[in-house]
Amino acid sequence: MGSIGGGGRYDDLTSMFGLKDVSGVGISFGLDRIYLVIEELGLFPDSVRAGVDVLFINFGDKEAAHALDLVFRFRENGIKSELYPEAAKTNKQMKYADRNEIPYVILLGEDEMAAGALLFKNMKTGEQELLKPEVIIEKFK
Repeated sequence: MGSIGGGGRYDDLTSMFGLKDVSGVGISFGLDRIYLVIEELGLFPDSVRAGVDVLFINFGDKEAAHALDLVFRFRENGIKSELYPEAAKTNKQMKYADRNEIPYVILLGEDEMAAGALLFKNMKTGEQELLKPEVIIEKFK
């Protein structure tokens, strides 16, 4: 699983700020890593998982930024949405949606972004359609 935190001693840490010969110590925790470990171990209570309507598959930074805008737009329209927290293999993200009983996933890659559309997949039937965001929002009303 890997570590969820790190730290150490930093000799002369403050010299870059003009204060010479002052050492320091520090720690930090990786929020993304903690989230993934909790999810992988199945430690989230059902109340946290319940009710997500749509999972946006994360293909990378550019796609995730675009998807995040749509997540907020969907939420404003009453659609409970989330973006997978990292650009993992698509199969892993689909299994996450299955495990958490998320009924729909949206795939938003370069082709979909260029077309201004989203690949909307029904996880129960396997059917998928290329739709404009407005059409998907209408489906939930």
